[in-house]
Amino acid sequence: MAQVMELANSNIVWIIAFSVMGIVIFQSIKFIQLSSKASVDAGMSKKEVNSAIKTGAIAAIGPSLAIVIVAISLITFLGNPLTMLRIGVIGSAPIESVGATFAAEAAGATLGGEGYTKSVFTAIAWVLCLGGSGWLLFTVLFTKSLGKMQKKIVSKGKKSQKLMGIFATAAMIAAFGNLVSAELLKGFAPTVVAVVAAATMVIITKLADKFSLSWLREWSLGLSILISLGLGYFII
Repeated sequence: MAQVMELANSNIVWIIAFSVMGIVIFQSIKFIQLSSKASVDAGMSKKEVNSAIKTGAIAAIGPSLAIVIVAISLITFLGNPLTMLRIGVIGSAPIESVGATFAAEAAGATLGGEGYTKSVFTAIAWVLCLGGSGWLLFTVLFTKSLGKMQKKIVSKGKKSQKLMGIFATAAMIAAFGNLVSAELLKGFAPTVVAVVAAATMVIITKLADKFSLSWLREWSLGLSILISLGLGYFII
């Protein structure tokens, strides 16, 4: 195990991890710049753009907590640099731990246990990186095509624009509905937490609209997550 961790925290792995993180940071900055430029064509003011960026940053806090918890557990077995690399491009937090476990078992070892050698660590690194490459490749290859498709649909008139909005909203509801439904099946406590989170989100949004509190609308998702998690931890 000591030899594995020596490899996991070696300079070459740190260099690779920092290189990937540098690309991620560059992309993030570039996306913000492009979004700011595109906001002019969309008729958005600078204040609205800043509000949207702030809302996105705040909304990312909640989901990031789950990734941090997974990262802490993975550092023990995979070292600091590889864990940081996976955090930078992570697609689903549970998949990282499951992928590492399955890769170790496929190599005839136990993650962090018997038979855990440098070769097994290398196999895990390949499995995690290749496992997350699918959605990255899809983004690279099809984002531009999807953008062109959207422009064609929207250019056909107001009716098409409304349909596009409906499709986008339906897709988001389906995605989040799928995630929530999986939690609801786990029992009473997850159901109560989900209901409280939804109710809190609706109440905060209504209050923000009624009293014109833009800051409250920006913090709505974060507050709903904290309140529902607090209820689930301290009461249920």
